[in-house]
Amino acid sequence: MLVSDAKIAPGVVATRLIALDDAPALSSLLVENREFLAPWSPVMPDSMFTESGQAAIVAESLTRFEHGEMLPHVIIDVDGELVGRINLASITHRAFQSAGMGYWVAQQQNGRGVAAAAVACMLVEAFEVVGLHRVQAETLARNVASQRVLERNGLEWIGFAPKYLQIADQWQDHVIYQRVNGNWANAAASS
Repeated sequence: MLVSDAKIAPGVVATRLIALDDAPALSSLLVENREFLAPWSPVMPDSMFTESGQAAIVAESLTRFEHGEMLPHVIIDVDGELVGRINLASITHRAFQSAGMGYWVAQQQNGRGVAAAAVACMLVEAFEVVGLHRVQAETLARNVASQRVLERNGLEWIGFAPKYLQIADQWQDHVIYQRVNGNWANAAASS
């Protein structure tokens, strides 16, 4: 799968393919933001917050990337600091041409447009580089801030999924969003 080095939303954020060298920064960021992320995440074992745990996750993500199943990126702020992750996962080609998008950013980045800019970058990757027809994302039904991020990037609400994912150790309701590639006919013709 082809992937550009980095996509940049000027003055706000860049995303780039994750690297094994990111494991120390990711583990530090997760430790610092453990309480903040807990209500929005599956329960994670303590090993997820260690360098070795993150190195294993990064290695698995890169293997899935090599097989064309995932596009794992990190989010970099204007100062060049790693501030979160964003992924396209479950990439499916042929008749579906779709992927699921998930992301998180550090607490101190909330409300600064970082998540919205990272989503914009990843949509460019999904549609212009990977050549997908559709990107889907889900949020907790109560996560209005994340829903605004998706809506600002042209994703539309398409459904409600009761008890969809086990988040914070409880099966929780989610809302589902999607964005369809408006240039699909052009993208398909050029591939």
